[in-house]
Amino acid sequence: MSAATNTTARQGFLALELDGDGAHPAAWRAAAHAPAALLSGDRIRATVLAAESAGFHAATFADGPVDAQLSRPGVGAAGRLDAVQRAAFASPLTRSIVLVPQVDTVFTEPFHVATQLASLDYVSGGRAGWLVSASGTAAEGAAVGRTAVAGDGLAGEAAASIEVGRRLWDSWEDGAVVRDVASGRYLDVDQLHYADFDTEKFFPAEGFPGAGYSVKGPAIIPRPLQGQLPVLVPAELFAQLPDPSAADAVLVSAPSTELLATEVAELRGRLDGAGPAPAIIAELDVVLDARGQSAADRVAALDAHTPWHNPRARYVGSAEGLVELLAEVLAAADGVRLHPAVVDVDVEELSRLVLPALRRRGTLAPTLVDGTFRDLLGLGRPANRYTAEREEGERNE
Repeated sequence: MSAATNTTARQGFLALELDGDGAHPAAWRAAAHAPAALLSGDRIRATVLAAESAGFHAATFADGPVDAQLSRPGVGAAGRLDAVQRAAFASPLTRSIVLVPQVDTVFTEPFHVATQLASLDYVSGGRAGWLVSASGTAAEGAAVGRTAVAGDGLAGEAAASIEVGRRLWDSWEDGAVVRDVASGRYLDVDQLHYADFDTEKFFPAEGFPGAGYSVKGPAIIPRPLQGQLPVLVPAELFAQLPDPSAADAVLVSAPSTELLATEVAELRGRLDGAGPAPAIIAELDVVLDARGQSAADRVAALDAHTPWHNPRARYVGSAEGLVELLAEVLAAADGVRLHPAVVDVDVEELSRLVLPALRRRGTLAPTLVDGTFRDLLGLGRPANRYTAEREEGERNE
């Protein structure tokens, strides 16, 4: 059976990072808009709808402080709006694409994170996720009056924030909202619960590496539509989490495209037999031949203005070559997140040449109109922890 007619192959999904004008720090020089339009609603609308129309399964939104060196007059144009706000703006405009903002776990209040993400899940109809960030730099700390966090502190902050979020999302049982007009009751208070999180109790042995805190709860909005939003964690942070089950998906990178599928396979091998395994999503920078210019020449022109340095594997070449690479990686990974060098250029080529070819091969999972992120990952809607505890107690009485 030829690759073009093989419908039994493993099917994966494609995510697209939509931060700024692209992954290359000089991407703004090739953008199809004026620099000031970068922070407009029209720009967000155009890029998200282009990604959804192309058939991407998910869009992610980076966050964090922008390097001041990239936004100096005469050097570059860099800026971004809050990731959750961008995802929320895009939610009612879309029907199938999953929207995953990057949200900090070190310098953002966990209660606020959980509330914002639960709200996003409602706005998107269950298409929201959480890309965990834990950089803890001095610049980020200074912005909120805290010191830098490093080493074990990053994993500790991330683990605590994820746990707070999960407890708060469960703090309303699914039947907590009764809306009983006859009795005048809106809530069944017996189905609301305190999160009762305390860092000293959560880290009893090793102790919490940062400034301890507690969160009482319950949440201020009902349980998210998905019950629990999928949580995505970068591989280097995932390796340090005290409980691997905190993550629903792991983002894996490699120093080269040749090693990307190998890194995915090695991680999957380590996770086998260790309980429910998270989905594995490979990370890949992409520069394609486009508009009569080779990918290598495009990179050289952009690098001449601002050199591009990052640890992700980078594909530079033709659409046909990228199709072959993605087919190889998706045979091992559950999904791939692409970081286009220039959004306005590379997404057009991906839409026109790459995604259609992968669909013809049967490599891509179908897009899910009005589906949820958990549906895309093959995850069922989880039982509420407090409902399960109450039902267990009732059975034991």
